[in-house]
Amino acid sequence: MNDKTAPINSLSSLIPHPSSLPDSSLIPHPSSFPHSAFIPRPLSFLDSHAHLDLEDFDPDRPAVIARAREAGVAAVICPGISAGSSGAAVQLAEAEPGVYAAVGIQPNYCAQAAPGDWERVAALVEHPRVVAIGETGLDRHWDYTSFAVQQYFFDRHLRLAQARNLPVIIHCREAEADVLPMLREAAQRGRLSGVLHAFSGDRTFAGECLALGLCISFAGAVTYTNKKFGPLRDAARAIPEDRLLIETDSPYLVPHPLRGRQQRNEPALLVLTAQCLAELRGVGLEQLAAQTTANARRLFRLA
Repeated sequence: MNDKTAPINSLSSLIPHPSSLPDSSLIPHPSSFPHSAFIPRPLSFLDSHAHLDLEDFDPDRPAVIARAREAGVAAVICPGISAGSSGAAVQLAEAEPGVYAAVGIQPNYCAQAAPGDWERVAALVEHPRVVAIGETGLDRHWDYTSFAVQQYFFDRHLRLAQARNLPVIIHCREAEADVLPMLREAAQRGRLSGVLHAFSGDRTFAGECLALGLCISFAGAVTYTNKKFGPLRDAARAIPEDRLLIETDSPYLVPHPLRGRQQRNEPALLVLTAQCLAELRGVGLEQLAAQTTANARRLFRLA
């Protein structure tokens, strides 16, 4: 969760009411996207981060999942952002083949965590459809949770992930200098496995994360050509092919060329980010799809 992350009681100003969401008939079919040639069968993608449990998808969740499959997205990781969201992600993973859950409390929601919420999250780790811990991390862009509380919960997530030998899904927004020391401390305790999701840093920060054994995942922001995204796109060119993942961060970060034309992102649009990354890295789409899918399956231990 990235561009429009906010606690539940602040979402009303940031997330459109379901009545204003695009009707499924208004969302371009994958075959009508400008890059229609980019989906030669049998390409297969894995969306490593999509919040399919959020209310944004309540009006048409089955259709969203069906479009994803039609666009070649064979699997989706659905991370929790609160105890309730984590439970919903697990329920969705139970019901939908190809959907897997991660459980955690996203940093901007930590202030809302009630007594017992952490224990609820920790208990969900035992579920067979849970493949990671998160979404967790640090965020200095928003101020919905004090930074000390964010750090406290980030540390708990890291320790839980290491104790259960699961990868951790890390949110970092304008907090690179704070995230790195905590990751280094965790790595000193033992093996650290995970991914920087919706990466928004530069090549230097990416290198520091790679040195700790982490993967890097890119979302729709890498398709943006504004000058301020230059360092992000430069980092995307430099990630070793065996550490690269892709995601939508749905319903956020709609990729170009649909940015500004629709409010909600969805897993079927992953192919647009994949196409951009392939072009940035000078490889074919088929190669990028195969490599990022293999990397995600290895990280999350999917068959």
